[in-house]
Amino acid sequence: MPALYETVLNVTSPHSSSVIAIGAIHYDTIAHASEPIRPETSTPSRLSAKPGGVATNIARALVRLDVRTHLVGTVGDDGPADMLSRQLHQEGLVLHVLARPGFATGQYLALHNPAGDLAAACVDDSVLSEAPEDLFDAIVEQLAAGASEETIWFLDANLPAAMLARLAGLARPGRLIANAVSDAKAIRLRGVLDELDCLMLNRGEAATLTGLSREASSEDLAAALMQTGLKSFVLTSAAADVLVLEGGKLHRFAPLKTQIVDVTGAGDALTAGTVAALSKGYGLTEALPFGLSAAALTLRCTGALADELTWDALADF
Repeated sequence: MPALYETVLNVTSPHSSSVIAIGAIHYDTIAHASEPIRPETSTPSRLSAKPGGVATNIARALVRLDVRTHLVGTVGDDGPADMLSRQLHQEGLVLHVLARPGFATGQYLALHNPAGDLAAACVDDSVLSEAPEDLFDAIVEQLAAGASEETIWFLDANLPAAMLARLAGLARPGRLIANAVSDAKAIRLRGVLDELDCLMLNRGEAATLTGLSREASSEDLAAALMQTGLKSFVLTSAAADVLVLEGGKLHRFAPLKTQIVDVTGAGDALTAGTVAALSKGYGLTEALPFGLSAAALTLRCTGALADELTWDALADF
């Protein structure tokens, strides 16, 4: 049985390393229905549009937490690409974005019921999923030349499997962290699990990677993940406890309770808060409470990035 790990949030560490995030840059449209979403007809809703994509969500949150962050990705040659590039640059991200003529910028559409739960979602990410595996080689090689052992490289599983394998070899020196993104895309990481320093994933993604049933217990999923070659991982399970593997030991954390307005980006916020603390020199089990605070802050707002996201907010939550 995993041990309960408790830590006091402390953000006074002067140490900080840079993060290089590689993955999806999307234009998100989020619909919040005023009544339960009805199939085969329209439902009154409020719609909002914001930057999205796992790597982008995490990079935006990291900048809010004063972590120097590079974002590597690709977009189309359309209006959303221009809008996203301008906004992300204004927010303080160091952008390394390649435009692919003839492709539309990645788009994500989410439909949320009044309680904030996700009713359905669709994504069009052919600009990245159909990209050649060497698309980012020159950018990553240039960034690697200035990297150190303290650099954190972040990959999301929106990247094609062949590209993930290639980048796992190029993204050095430094620590390599990945996010499994979704049940459908988690399988893309199977060939690089033993090269990762940490994997962030949920129950469904763990089931995909291990071959176990989605109904398997979190402990069984964690045990199976430990046999895959992973050095460490963070395994979430909706409102249930989070299991963390570090140093060969499994630890258990309880999610923070909060009002749920929108579930969009909560998992990305957990990753971002954790990575931000890792960049300041904390170990994984010390860093995870920052991620839990970031997730709780995000759940009670609309969109993938909480306006009040700061180190003080994480410590005070």
